[in-house]
Amino acid sequence: MSLNIKPIGDRVVVEAAPAETRTASGIYIPETAQEKPQKGTIVAVGNGKVDEPLTVKVGDQVLYGKYAGTEITYEGKEYLIMRESDIYAVL
Repeated sequence: MSLNIKPIGDRVVVEAAPAETRTASGIYIPETAQEKPQKGTIVAVGNGKVDEPLTVKVGDQVLYGKYAGTEITYEGKEYLIMRESDIYAVL
C-alpha cells in the first residue's frame, strides 16, 4: 500500500489494528467499551534524525502506548502519527 503522507524526522504513520469486538470466551464487546488498539502496522516512515536513524520500516507490526500518537483521518481511513520512541516493540 502506498500512502501519500510523508512523516518528518523520527515520526512514523501507523495503521491501527481493529479493536477487539469479542472476548476470548466469545462475549461481544459493545463499541463504547472497546479498548483502543495498541498494535498496528507501519505504513510510512520519516527520514530519522541525523544522529538517530530509524530502526523500524514500512510493514513492521508494532506495539505502542495506549495514548501514543495523534489520530488523523486520511482518504477515509484512520491512522496514528507518532514518534519512533512511542513504539515499545516490533512483533
